[in-house]
Amino acid sequence: MDTDGTRDARGVPRASEPGQGEPGTTPDRGHGAGSVPRPASPPRTPPSPPAPPSAPPAPGRPPADAPPSDGPAFLAWLRTPRPESPPGIWRFGHRPRPAEEPAKVPGRQLLSGALIAFLCGWLLWSLLWNGYLGGWWVVPLELVTPGSWRSGESQFTNTAVWYAYYGLIAFGIMFVVGRVGRWPEVWRRYVLPRFKNPEPPPPLPTPAEDPAGWPQLRTAGASDAADRLGADAQDGRMRDVDHARITRAWHSVRSGRHDAVEFTRAVLRDGAAACVHPSGARDLPVRLARHDLAAAQVRLGTTADSTRNPYQYRGTGLGLGPDLLGTSLLAVGPSGSGKTQSVSRPLAEALCLGALTGRAAVVAVGGDGVRLGSDENYDVVIRIGHPSSVYDLDLYGGAPDPDEAASVLAEALVGDLVAPGGDNGRPATALAQLLGPFHAVHGRFPSVPELRELLDGAPVPIGALRKALDDTGQHSMLRELDARERQSGTSGDPGVLLADRIALLDRPAFAAFFDTSGGSRPFSLRALDHPVRVRIDLPERGHADASRILARLILAQFTASAVHREDRSLFACLVLDDAARCVTPETVRGIQRLRSANAGAVLTLRTLDDVAAPLRAGLLGAIGCRMALSGLTPWDGQQFAEVWGKEWIEARDVTDRQIVADEPLTKVSHFLRKVITGKAPTAQSVTVRQVERERWSASDLAHAVPPGHAVLSLTSVRGDHAPPLLVDLHS
Repeated sequence: MDTDGTRDARGVPRASEPGQGEPGTTPDRGHGAGSVPRPASPPRTPPSPPAPPSAPPAPGRPPADAPPSDGPAFLAWLRTPRPESPPGIWRFGHRPRPAEEPAKVPGRQLLSGALIAFLCGWLLWSLLWNGYLGGWWVVPLELVTPGSWRSGESQFTNTAVWYAYYGLIAFGIMFVVGRVGRWPEVWRRYVLPRFKNPEPPPPLPTPAEDPAGWPQLRTAGASDAADRLGADAQDGRMRDVDHARITRAWHSVRSGRHDAVEFTRAVLRDGAAACVHPSGARDLPVRLARHDLAAAQVRLGTTADSTRNPYQYRGTGLGLGPDLLGTSLLAVGPSGSGKTQSVSRPLAEALCLGALTGRAAVVAVGGDGVRLGSDENYDVVIRIGHPSSVYDLDLYGGAPDPDEAASVLAEALVGDLVAPGGDNGRPATALAQLLGPFHAVHGRFPSVPELRELLDGAPVPIGALRKALDDTGQHSMLRELDARERQSGTSGDPGVLLADRIALLDRPAFAAFFDTSGGSRPFSLRALDHPVRVRIDLPERGHADASRILARLILAQFTASAVHREDRSLFACLVLDDAARCVTPETVRGIQRLRSANAGAVLTLRTLDDVAAPLRAGLLGAIGCRMALSGLTPWDGQQFAEVWGKEWIEARDVTDRQIVADEPLTKVSHFLRKVITGKAPTAQSVTVRQVERERWSASDLAHAVPPGHAVLSLTSVRGDHAPPLLVDLHS
């Protein structure tokens, strides 16, 4: 299947499972064959064989909050309810709360009111019993009962009638004062919990509703496969990744992309290990975050129990999934605020698990020393600038067309210099005028040193290229080269700036990278059609400018590849830790298109000053999920305050006014009160009105967010919104 383990991380069919679908990739374009080597093609040297599905995981800390491996515990995890909830609520075991907070009387006021009401009722009954209020209260008894009942010879009858009436009057008094004193609330809050038995375990679901029985398979007639999977779950051979992966594979069958017979055969043969990821992995060796793969969520923290949060969110877990990441996420906070450890890494880990289940493809990008997961979590690890790196990065993103390759490369090289509202048309044209002729002659795109020479206008390579074009009769490409030569050296020629920027990549540390001759193992982001897990380490130490160019290149290639995928059933996500100087006008437009392509991006910034001022509003508008971490500056907070807008709240204004006494006795009492308390007697007047105020002001974001917390607003791909929430990222 296209996403359930029939292709490897580079998009090539597995030899062990032939006939399960054609690779959705174009053939390799080898050297001298008139095309570029396919970056996502199989490596020339075979990789080390993956561990079999039954192999034990690599040593490490046990997964955090992972479902237990024994059967009963796994079944209990699987049967835990996950009710539909507003965006951002951790659904595992969640108990929905009302949208509005019910009115709750403070405990001291409740108990004192109940006691005072009891004393008042007791006083009233005492006054009635002792005759201080007269005998009118026995008149109803005299009117409705015969006199023989009240004063007859039978002592028992007399006593029974009178005391029954006394009890009725006492009950009426206590009923009234109990309602006034809120006795039922006292009973429910303080007495009933002491005698309440623990809730019995929920009853087992019926076979038609039990997820452990795979009812969707039974309904479709695949009872044998359902029995095999149910037995594996009972015996402890199934985990959360297996359940999610097989569920995803079944959805592919139901959608008509794959054959049900092949699916059933694979399940009967392999059980819980069926449809395994091309790497052979059935779980990550280490989990640092809490994941619920049944709901496709990762828990980032707990929503604070604060009046600033809506009542239905208070105290609930914060869970994010593809439905929210599909609108992209921007996290802004200073160094040490938790952007990487509390946001980027958990999300990258969740996406890696999603790739193992066949639901997602992830590209995680960070600098040297930024750990977005161990090497074992990924299929492809690219360490640009490190000689030990096994994989290379395709500079042209696997683009078959010179114009497309030139557009993406120009965005990476000079996209940060394009004014908002403009485009990089001239730099892209200048590159296309060189890439097209070179590709026509050599069947590949130029390497970094070759491209630098062409941009510098070196006579030897230009002359050789011209002669080759003339010999092969490619006059259209010759005209392109002539146009580039005419523009070279003129005022405003973009080639000078392009040459300066490409020179940053033409360094000895990168000599073994960005190879286009077919002698390396380059990775292309066009492999996002497959459940690939990629981590790219940028050389920020010593090559900061080159790292920014590469980050813009990866971001541009991702937005272009994700939008133009043939198969959008996989959720593709880019996690870019530190997107400083990477946001361009084209980036903002590309992020806006990701939502409809079942893709998203996670960007982190130390400050919004790392984005050009004219682009900040557009970036915040294009992103659906916005996070402001503790330590934000007031001017950054102002940007978030504006994008989050205002809301109507009920404001209570309390005014104290001095009481002026006219009577002598009142004047004396006021004088004594002032001498005792030191304050003049006052009376309060309360004014309640509706006012419009900012949800979170710039000052609140800068000074009222505790360490380890963040303020986060959410938008789902369906358009559901969650207001800014104060979240504890460490709980």
